[in-house]
Amino acid sequence: METQIIKGKKINMTQVFLDTGVLVPVTLVTCSIEVTADLENKNVEVTGISKGKGFSGVMKKWNFKGSMATRGQSDKPRAAGSIGGQTPSRVFKGKKMAGRMGNSQITVKGLRIVKVYPERKELLVSGPVPGARNSDLKIKVL
Repeated sequence: METQIIKGKKINMTQVFLDTGVLVPVTLVTCSIEVTADLENKNVEVTGISKGKGFSGVMKKWNFKGSMATRGQSDKPRAAGSIGGQTPSRVFKGKKMAGRMGNSQITVKGLRIVKVYPERKELLVSGPVPGARNSDLKIKVL
């Protein structure tokens, strides 16, 4: 069985009711190629660029707790703390520190195409897909 790759653009998020009465959150995707109704209920993997959050501190980026806000505390309650001991004389690779967050390629697996609108070249994909509105996506039909 051959996998099909569809390039598209994230339009919006909404929700739909299935025939069973279950409410499902979906993402509306406009495709660059013709889509057919036989894609309905197929499993997909969606790849896109996540929203950029800019330069983030360790509390936002890594969920660090921060220091106690005592009376003598000045500008350190949101600081990362120590970054290593004296013995290795270096900072280990992969150390959780402040820096740029987001704006990276993300693949979300386990999604499903809920509905197809062939006349409008649109798909309804269950759940969240990475990126902001009007961002480019790559949908891999499994």
